[in-house]
Order: sequence, then C-alpha cells, then structure tokens
Amino acid sequence: MNLLLNTSEDVFSFSLDQITQLNSPNQAVLFSLAHLACQLESAKALEFYRKDSSEIVSSLIDLHQSRVCSNMMQQFLESPVDFGFKDRDSVMKKFSQLPAETLSYSFSAELGKKIAEQMRVPEFGLSDEHEMVRESFRKVANSTVQPLAEKIHREDSLLPEEFIKQFSELGCFGLSIPESFGGFQQETDPDHLGMVLVTEELSRGSLAAAGSLITRPEILARALLKGGSESQKQYWLPKIAAGEKMVGIAVTEPDYGSNVAEMKFSATPLKEGDLESGWLLNGTKTWCTFAGRADVLALLARTDKDLSLRHKGLSLILVEKPIESGHSFELFQNEKSFTEGEQVECSHAKGRMEGRAIPTIGYRGMHSFEIKFENWFVPHTALVGEADGLGKGFYLQMEGFSAGRLQTAARANGLMHAALEQAIRYSMERSVFGVPVAHHAASSQKLAYMASALLASRALTYESAKNLGDTNGASIAAMAKLFCSRTAEWVTREALQLHGGMGYAEEYAVSRYFLDARVLSIFEGAEEVLAVKVIAPYLFKKRKM
Repeated sequence: MNLLLNTSEDVFSFSLDQITQLNSPNQAVLFSLAHLACQLESAKALEFYRKDSSEIVSSLIDLHQSRVCSNMMQQFLESPVDFGFKDRDSVMKKFSQLPAETLSYSFSAELGKKIAEQMRVPEFGLSDEHEMVRESFRKVANSTVQPLAEKIHREDSLLPEEFIKQFSELGCFGLSIPESFGGFQQETDPDHLGMVLVTEELSRGSLAAAGSLITRPEILARALLKGGSESQKQYWLPKIAAGEKMVGIAVTEPDYGSNVAEMKFSATPLKEGDLESGWLLNGTKTWCTFAGRADVLALLARTDKDLSLRHKGLSLILVEKPIESGHSFELFQNEKSFTEGEQVECSHAKGRMEGRAIPTIGYRGMHSFEIKFENWFVPHTALVGEADGLGKGFYLQMEGFSAGRLQTAARANGLMHAALEQAIRYSMERSVFGVPVAHHAASSQKLAYMASALLASRALTYESAKNLGDTNGASIAAMAKLFCSRTAEWVTREALQLHGGMGYAEEYAVSRYFLDARVLSIFEGAEEVLAVKVIAPYLFKKRKM
C-alpha cells in the first residue's frame, strides 16, 4: 500500500504548492485541507505499526490507507479549482498511478466478520512496559469505573471521591510531572505515551468520570513547568501529582471562546501601580469543568487594561477555593483569602464567587460551571511566574493546551474502543432474519471501517505523544485532536446504529458513548479554529521550509 501513501502525499503536496498564500483560499478550503492532512498523517502513522502486526491488523491498515486516498480524491474532484487544480481531469491524472485493484466491499465485509468472530477489538502491539500499563488500567476501568459509569451519567452526579483516591494511589495525576517534583515522569527521557494509555483506558470506562479527571492537572502542570516560579513549582506540583489538589481550568468567557486574545475578564492591582498588593478579579468564566470540586482554578485574566495588547495583556492566575460538590455554589471571602492552602486575613477585600453547573446532554460526572467573580482577591504570588509571568498567560495556557489536546485524542480513542467493543458483542449476540447482525455484510463492513478508524486514531495519537516535546509537537497534537474527535463521533454513531432500537435506549451504554463523543470536537479547541487557525498555517509553514 506504499503506492497509495506516496500518491496521496504527492497530490496533497501539489495542492498546497498551488495555494501559495495562506489568505488566498477561503476558510472552507483551509478547513478541508486540515482534515485531509490529518487523515493522511494517520495513514502514514499506521505504517509504523504494520511490522509484526496480525493479519487482521495489517488488512485494517490497508483498508484505512485506501479510504484516505479515496476520500482525498473525492474531495478534490468536488471542487478542483479551490484546491489548485485546473479541472476534474487534472485531478484524475494525479491519481492515475493508483493500483487498478481496489479494496472491494466484499473485502471489508469479510474482514469485519473475522473481527466479530474474534469477539475483541483489534490492537497493535506495544512494548512490554506499555502493554503492562494498558492492561493494568484496563482492569481498573473494568472493576472500578464501569460499574458506576451509567449511574453517574443518568443521575448527572459528581464522580465519587473513591475514584480520586484510587487514581491518586495509582499515580494518575503525576504522569507528566517530573520525578523531582513528586511525579512519575523521567527528567531526561519523558514518556508521554504512558499518559496516553492511562487516559485511553480510563476513558473506556467513562469519558467524564474517569478519563477526563487527569486532563486539568495535566494542563496546569505543563503551564507551571513552563513558566511557574521555583517556589510555585515546589509547592503546587507535588500536591497535584499526589492528587491532593484537584484542578479546574477557567479560560472561556461567555462572549469569547476560541478567541482567547479578546477576553475581558479583569485582574486589577488592589493598589494602582503596586503589583505586590495583590489582585482583584472581576468577570465571568464559563465551561469551567470540575470547578466546583476543584481546590484551585487556573484562571486566564487580563492584567493590562490596554486592549490593543490583545493576548500579550493576559496572565495566568491560580485561584484557591474550598471544595463544593453540588450543582451550584456561592462563596464569600468575608475578609479572608485563600493562599497556599490556608486562609489568611484580607480586610481590604470582600469578594464573591458564584457558580452554577451548566446542564449538558453528555459528558457528565465532573460538571461544567459558569462562575461569576466580584472583587475576588488573590495575593500577588497567585500569578503564575509571579512578576516574571505578567503578560505571559496566553503562552502558558497554550503550553498546557498542547498536552490537553493530546489527552483529548486519547480520550476519543478510549471512547471509540468502548463503543466498538459493545458493537461487536451486541452484533454477535443479536440475530436478524435468523443470522447474527455481524454476519450481514452491511453490518460487518461497518465493523471493519470502525476498527480501521480506531487503529488510525491510535497510531496518530501515539506518534503525537512521541513528538510532544518537539518544535512542532503542539501542531501535531492539534492534528491528533482534530482527527480523533471527529472519528469518535462517527464510530460511536455507527456503534449505536448496530444496536438498532436498543442503541437509542439508555439500557445500553452505547447511547452514553454517542452523547459523550459529541463534546470532543468542541472543547480543547473547536475543530473549526484548530483547522483554520492552527493546523492550516502549520501546513503552509512546513511546506515552505
């Protein structure tokens, strides 16, 4: 199948070369280019896992690579001029070197039937160490998370404290924190794949109540490692790694989501011109997941009134708060302020913080809050980086989001695995017209497509994990997030479809998977913004190098 990959890459590169300036194509073209690029990268990533793969996995790799090539050709044929081609004939000429034989429907149908009869999700091999990580946390998901996942979802309840306790004991919150700060990450040879595997397996049990629990600590830890003061690292990182401090992220505002640079939430010095007097926080943040239960919020605020500075006027501030377990809360400082875990006298401020959980169709277990701040005081030491961190909040937040996006890709993979697992089981147990659902060609073909998509998503995520610390690591993580999120929506949809009417009933967890998957393309960077503002510019920059 190398000819397929080479042809796809050559044609895609030709299209990029024709579009010489980033501003020349419209956003729809950039959006499509970004998605095609992610598909191509996933097909290329699969090649790394072909060696020593089973016959079924090797066939699934062939299937995905063939579908990527076909998708690209169809996209260019729909609107050739927009992608730099003269006409449809010129597109067909570019693909003329493809093998005459294509993967037929009968091939994918037979492949899907084999997958169903094995009664398990195909996976490619990992190192012994990573295989042990995967198996260990798969057992945790099966024994601890899955038995409670449906109850948490249907009752829209907060995840139980026993999850936090057990995950803390297993070291889940310190996977990306260096050993010198109480974590499990090696200083000289960081292993981000371990974090990905843990996230996948916990998400297989429950996206919100388990797989997403370590995302927020991951984001804050990366920001602290990038720009925190030494005292902040020494204080916060060991507590985060040990699970002593649960984290919430407060970035989005009601009128500003992906457009972070325009945010208005203000942090003003208590005494004008005196940064060491502390800060008063005013404004509203929304979609702050786990903000009620969190001990600390990593909050992005405007510390410079000059709006023309845009993202350069933002700073990252740590807001400590008491734990609240309900769907709403109201806090008053009452002349006291939290600082480094303790309440101290603060006679000059009487702040108020009010939060309400936003009802959602899925992704339940952590609760996403809208929080209003009125003159909430934080000491000057709450600013990440302290004086050196002033105006650097945007960059620190983006550093954290690169890890968050990689984790989102991993969460998508875990969700897909759970959906495919249930689809295989149900389609073998349920018979239609006297034959198991999985033995009908239309159904078995779905299983093959779903399995190939999951393998591709995993391959792209694993390659992104290996390159997270590189110069282009954040861009590759964005590509993994974009591809895996969209793929998870489709895989969970097909899994539900294979359940027929029962897929629409809450009796089967597949309905939860379908609802949960929908959020993946929205948070940690909406897919439109990732495609147009992050991935497309990266593609053009890379092509010009």
